[in-house]
Order: sequence, then C-alpha cells, then structure tokens
Amino acid sequence: MSSKKVAFLINNSEIIKCLYYTKVLTSPEVSVLAGKSIPYVIKVLTELKKEGYVEEKGLANSSGGRKPLSYSLNPNSHYILSVAMDQFRAQMVVVDMNNTFISEIFGYEYNINELTPADLTDQITGFIKNTGIATTDIIGVGLTMPGFIDTERGINYTYTNFEGVSIVDSLQESLGIPVFLENDSTAIALAEQKFGIAANEKNLMVLNLGWGIGLGMILNNQIFRGNNGLAGEFSHIPLFKNGKLCNCGKHGCLETEASLIAITASAKNGIEQGLTTSLAKYAEINVDIIMSEALKGDVFSVKLISEAAYHVGEGLAILIHLMNPGAIVLSGRGSVVGKLWLAPIQQAINEHCIPMLTNFTEFKISNLSTKAQLIGGAALVVENFGKTLEDKLNVLGVPILADAG
Repeated sequence: MSSKKVAFLINNSEIIKCLYYTKVLTSPEVSVLAGKSIPYVIKVLTELKKEGYVEEKGLANSSGGRKPLSYSLNPNSHYILSVAMDQFRAQMVVVDMNNTFISEIFGYEYNINELTPADLTDQITGFIKNTGIATTDIIGVGLTMPGFIDTERGINYTYTNFEGVSIVDSLQESLGIPVFLENDSTAIALAEQKFGIAANEKNLMVLNLGWGIGLGMILNNQIFRGNNGLAGEFSHIPLFKNGKLCNCGKHGCLETEASLIAITASAKNGIEQGLTTSLAKYAEINVDIIMSEALKGDVFSVKLISEAAYHVGEGLAILIHLMNPGAIVLSGRGSVVGKLWLAPIQQAINEHCIPMLTNFTEFKISNLSTKAQLIGGAALVVENFGKTLEDKLNVLGVPILADAG
C-alpha cells in the first residue's frame, strides 16, 4: 500500500471516521462532527479527494443560500476484513469504506477449545485468497471473539490454545496486515452505537444473545471495557441456587438457565421426556431449529425462550439499578426472535425494578440482526485509524510519510 496514501488516512482519521459512520456529509456537517473549522475541513476534503479517499456526491439541500457540496468515502480506497467468532463458528466478510459487504459471508464450524492460532491463520489466508483481493488493499483485520480479551496485548485469556499467545502478533506476522482484537459483545455494542437502532443513545447496554449472554456497554458515548478490558460478563452473574456448573467453573450463573446452550439442553431434555412439540420431528436439535419453530408458534419452543428471557430480565433488573441506561438493545444471534424475548423480560423488570428507573429505559430489538458482530469488527478497524494503525504498520515495515495530510 502507498505510504503517502496511508499517511493521509492516518493524519485525517477523524474526518475519515465521520464519513464512514454517516455515509454522506457536507463540509459544515463534517465540521460539526469532527470539531474542526469549515475552511480546515474543506482543505482536508479536497486533499482526500485528490488522494482517492473521498468522492463528491453532488449538491445537498439548503434552507437558504448556496447549496453545499456533499461528500462520501470512495468505497474502494481500502478494504477491511471482519472475522466474527463464537464458540462453535466463525464468519468472515470483506467490507468496503462505505460499510458495505462486498464478498459473500464465509462461515466454518469448529470447537474453539480445539482451535489454534495456526488453524485460524490458515482459514483467514484461504478466505482472502478466494476473494481475489490483494492483501495490500486490506487496511486491517477486525477479529472479534468471546472470552476475556486484552485488546492492547492481543491476548484471549479464556481459551487454552490462545492463552498467553498474542493472536494479534501471530496473525499480523502471517498475513502482513494490521490486526485488531476485541471481545465479541463489545464489538456488537460498537456496531449498535454506530449503525444500529439506538445510535443516538448516550448510555446504552447491548445484550449479545448468543451461546452465552454477553454485554457491551456504552457510557457517555464511549465504549466501556472496565479497568482491564474485562467488563460485561453478564452471563456470570450468580442468580440461581440450581447446582448447575457453568463453563466458568462456578455454579448458578445466569448462563446456566438463560443462554442458547441452556435453551438447547432444555429442548433435548423435553423431547426425551416425550413432551408434545414440533421439535420432535428433527433427528438433531440445534438453537436455529428451536428459534425457527418458536416463530412458527410451537408452544414448547416459545416456552423455552420465554423462560430464558424472564431470567435475563432478572439480571437486567440489577444492571438497571446500577447503570440507569437510556436503552437496552437485544442483539446477537438470538435477536432474530427478539419479540419473543421482550414480554418476559419486561415482566421480570416490572417485578424486580423500581418503577422510577424503568420509566427511563427503553428496550429495543437490533435491526442489524446476525450481521452485528461482523459490522462491529469492521468498525473496530476504523476506530483505530490514527496512531494505533500507524504503530502496527511500522511494525509490519510499511513506511509512513509524516508530513502527508
């Protein structure tokens, strides 16, 4: 990649971010969002257009006076690779600079406890090759995965084969592309903040309804990761005296009653007991089948989701008392049946929350659906345009012209 061109991206990253997140803007709008003067913004936009980062999109509407030009990013100036992982499956997609998926979403299954950094590298390398896109055109990889994540060191402390190993360093060295690592739920919260249904909320909680129940938090318009980046372990609030062992090693966590894993286990148990359900016609049950049958009206499937949702509501009641969020968004894999979660969650909130608090918290269902984590992974790369990207490119031996921009 051109060192001069990349330097323009790094030195003008705030304006690039404004355009990435908002698609089309006039120079006065960029000025407000970036906190820069209009003459300065016009100068930068002119330079970015010359370098191939920005395109003019015609005259915008005006309430009076001369109509201003509108601008957007050139979608093909760079590409971003988003890799979204959960405990059993990974998805990958190439995203352009207008946040548009330009490749098919590639998915493959695995057991994360058996996956090694080398395995992951091979899968990513193969995917890039199949897209036909040159690695020099990919400005960064956004890798999002479950677990206790140290974003600065690039380490996942949760899974044995990744523990103590900087997956970021390993991938960067193999791919020759800057890599950025984030917890899956935090990435989903970032996607919801930038592109989702609650984008204007200053204080926001985003539930990642997945195999566990992750939590991403936006506080005062900023991603909140906690002191060591380990905040948001909502799944492991100890709510029950059920004696069930959680995968964290403790007993009675919310996850043991309300996660997609728990729902699937309860479904299999019900079928073995001979309960009447359309699930019985399937040779093997998985959560996608349960959600599909619930949407078709299968009483048992609806009951399973409703019971899990009520328990989630019990946990949320605690968080609402602590955090007083403006909105709570149901996102992640389980959000495709989001409407089935709402009533039981609201019931639990009504039973366990002080009414004054509930009056100021709105529940929303994500409009990003199952793509939220992939969108968040791409946004993660964009968030790191600037000094962090420059440092990674220097490690990779890509020279940056300091006086560009």
